[in-house]
Amino acid sequence: MLKFLLWLILLVICWPLALLALVLYPIVWVLLLPFRLIGITVDALFSFIKALFMLPSRVLRGSGT
Repeated sequence: MLKFLLWLILLVICWPLALLALVLYPIVWVLLLPFRLIGITVDALFSFIKALFMLPSRVLRGSGT
């Protein structure tokens, strides 16, 4: 909602720039999508490595009941 309100303000101030932003936003989103996927993959990899290193302590701790 905030992005929309900012776009409306930009539309009032400078409508050609607002229309250019409206056209370029999907293109930029598609170009940045691979970097988001790489970020998700790296985050999952670090979580897996953390879980792998914490596994022996979790096994030795037992069920905790």
